[in-house]
Amino acid sequence: MENRNDSQQHADKMKKIKSARDRMNADRQGEKGLIVVHTGPGKGKSSSAFGMVLRAIAHQMPCAVVQFIKGNRDTGERRLLTQHFPDLCQFFTMGEGFTWETQDKDRDIAAARAGWDKARELIRDERNRLVLLDEINIALRYDYLDIAEVCAFMRDEKPEMTHVILTGRNAKPELIEMADLVTEMTLVKHPWRAGIKGQPGIEF
Repeated sequence: MENRNDSQQHADKMKKIKSARDRMNADRQGEKGLIVVHTGPGKGKSSSAFGMVLRAIAHQMPCAVVQFIKGNRDTGERRLLTQHFPDLCQFFTMGEGFTWETQDKDRDIAAARAGWDKARELIRDERNRLVLLDEINIALRYDYLDIAEVCAFMRDEKPEMTHVILTGRNAKPELIEMADLVTEMTLVKHPWRAGIKGQPGIEF
């Protein structure tokens, strides 16, 4: 008898929650191209963004990726997208490696500018429904790109229905303010701190 009462109470509770959720969903009919920011010190910013790219591809939505900072390293996501979905995802690796690897600020700035030029071209092309700007927050953090210029472009020139994802730690406050969706990845534990190197399928 007690179990039946618990089951009925649970069913009644879930019915009320469903009714409330249905009312909330009924009030949300609008659609727009979102500005999405993945930031924070934890792992998973790019991984989550590439998951969104794959989700868009599954809906037959053309996408594009511009990688800032990261060099021309063979990664799983790049291999998957360029080999299996070249008709649905353009992929551009514009960086020359992390700043401590290049040790050349002028080269880093030039690479970031080239990446931003390519990003604007891809975002302006309304055939691209989603554009990922991977690690652009790093370029912005070091002032390789002007945050005011990036925000102005997103505000004034991004097509209405184009989604843009910007990843990298230390996202600028101005970008966070204008974004529609911001997720901060928090570092709790990381195997690198225990002496374990980055591994295929996990890190790249």
